[in-house]
Parts: sequence; C-alpha cells; structure tokens
Amino acid sequence: MRNKAVIALLALIASLVLAACGQQTPAAPATTAPAAGGETAATTAPEASALAVGIVLPTRDETRWTQDEARFQEALAAAGYDVEILFSEQDSAKERANVESLLTQGIQVLILCPVDGTAAASSAEAAREAGVQVISYDRLIRDTDAVDYYVTFDSLAVGAQQAQYLVDNAEGTGNPLFLYAGAASDNNAFIFFQGAWNVLQPKIADGTFVIKNSSEAEGLSATLDLSREQQAQIISQITTDWNPATAKTLAESNLTVAQADDKGDVFILAPNDDTARSIGDTFAADPDVTSFLITGQDAAPASVQYIIDGKQSMTVFKDVRTLVDDAIAAAVALLEGNDPSSAGSYNNGAVDVPAIQSEVVTVNQENIEAVLFDSGYYNTADYTGLD
Repeated sequence: MRNKAVIALLALIASLVLAACGQQTPAAPATTAPAAGGETAATTAPEASALAVGIVLPTRDETRWTQDEARFQEALAAAGYDVEILFSEQDSAKERANVESLLTQGIQVLILCPVDGTAAASSAEAAREAGVQVISYDRLIRDTDAVDYYVTFDSLAVGAQQAQYLVDNAEGTGNPLFLYAGAASDNNAFIFFQGAWNVLQPKIADGTFVIKNSSEAEGLSATLDLSREQQAQIISQITTDWNPATAKTLAESNLTVAQADDKGDVFILAPNDDTARSIGDTFAADPDVTSFLITGQDAAPASVQYIIDGKQSMTVFKDVRTLVDDAIAAAVALLEGNDPSSAGSYNNGAVDVPAIQSEVVTVNQENIEAVLFDSGYYNTADYTGLD
C-alpha cells in the first residue's frame, strides 16, 4: 500500500508545481491521483492506522503559514497519509503541548516549524524518545541532536536580495536607512539580517546610507562580519516580533524621534510582507517622508496587491509549493525507512543537520506577472491593476 502512496505522492508533487496555487483553504482529501505513465492509481491509506505525520506551525496570524497548511493537507491526504496540523500561536509552551498531543496519537514523523528554535529542542528530544523522527521545517531547531532533517529556503539569500534591492535603487550619499527585523527568538531572523547586513554594511560604511533608528547598528557600522551577540544587540532595537501591530508601533516611535532631515526619501529594510505593509503605511502617513522604498518577503496576497499599486517596493518570493513538497518527500522517505536526499547541512549548535534549501526570487512591479501569475501561483482575477 505504501508504495502506491509514494507513487501517487510523486505524481501529485509534479502536478502541484504546475497547478494554480491561489486557494487559501485546505483542499478536500483526494481519493485518486495520477500515477507514473498517466494511469490513475488509488491512494488508499497506508496499512498502519495510527496518525502518520504530525505538523506544528507557528501561527495562523501570518498568511504564509495558512498557505503552507493548505498545501500540506492536500498533498498528504492525496498520498494516503493521515495528518494533523496544529498551530502554536507564537507560544513555545503551546508548541510543546501540541507536540505532546501528536505523540500520544502515535505519529511516526513530526514536521515542526519552531516558534523559538532553542526552546523547541525539548520538543524534538521528546519526539526522539518516543521513536518519532523530526523534520525541522523552515526554521532550524537549535542546540539538540534530535533533528533528523532540515527543509528550508536559502535564508541568507532572502536578506541579501532585500538589501541588494535597496542598494540598487540608492543614489548619492546620506540616504536615510531604517532597519527592522523579525523575532529575536527566531533563528531565521538572524540569518535574514545577516544576509542583509553583508550587503548593506559596505554602503553604510561609505556613506551611501545613514542608519536612523538603531544606535547599536550605528555603533557597529564599520563591522562587516557580525557575531551572533552583535546581531542580537541590533535586533533587540529593531525587532517586530513578526507582528504587524508591533511593527507599526515601532515605526511610529522611530518617526516621532527622527527629525525632518532624517526623513525625505527613505530606504526601509522590512523583514516580511505582513510587517512591511504596517511599516509602509506608517511612513506613508508621515508628512516629512517624501518617498520610501521598502522590502518584504513571502509574496503574501495582500502585499502582491500593494506591489501592483506601488505601495510596497518588492518582496522575496519563496515558493511554498517547493518547500512543502521537499518536506513531504522527506517525511515519506523516513516513513519508508529511507534516508531523504540532502544538499548540504546546517549546524544547529549541536550537530550538522542534513538539509535541502530552495531558491528564492526577488519580485517587483517589473516581473510580478511572470513570476507569480504566469507560473500559476496566483490568479490574475483575484487582483486589480494588472494589464
């Protein structure tokens, strides 16, 4: 039975990459899926009746994670594997309770995107003790050897592409630069910031940009290779906690303190789309801000419309279809007693975790139709202002 499920899964993955992705709700479980050679194969559940895969995602409040939820539900159900997806709502204690709940239901593989990478180590270790294999999803679980595999995007490239967009659009010297970051508890926030800093720092050092909202970043403006402790010092001043309301409050505070000469034509490093919209709307409302360029990531539907409308400058597109497919392929390999393919590893502070990372793409008004609509990721009918 499992062989049929694997065949069906591989075919489904191929079809998902080509199919439209505009839906935001989980699809109904499929009963059949095309098999190799174009034939139709039944995708009955594996022989084991226990829940096969448990997934824990950080929150429903970010569009990104509800998109992932829909993909996981569709693909795993069609492949014949029972799955339950729980959300931790940015609470590590709830995350641990979610993992324990899944373990009591007899899962064989845990896919976990941690709220706090270090705090999640205890959940991974509990899974290991229960004989469950652990896939760290999108964010790395740190400081434990109880992680079997890591599926991620190229997070350094995300930050680098955000920063490069700002650099490519800056002229002259003295350009006001406002920095914002994700949650200090999220390892990815550090990687995103590191990728951005590596591109921005030479342009800060030569005077192209002047940092306006972080004394810690100003103090380290001559340092290219930041230690984690130095990154933490900066992030402590510019963290949004991935929360749009927190981002708005921080931006308002920054603009209140800034003088009129600190504004004008502004450059803004925003960590993701949901915070970018809040920060951008706040800057747009300030009469001393003449114009602004602002970054983002995730290609969230609302930010896609913002980019079309000229209210957000760019986003870094991370195709969740690819990431979900990679995670499912790894889960199926583990369920079948095989080793998932990998293309390198990430050190989590305890061990080198085998990993595969997906590429990311810069999207702005110039290429948004080709990347997001011609590819079938979104439907043009859901947006206004497209030619």
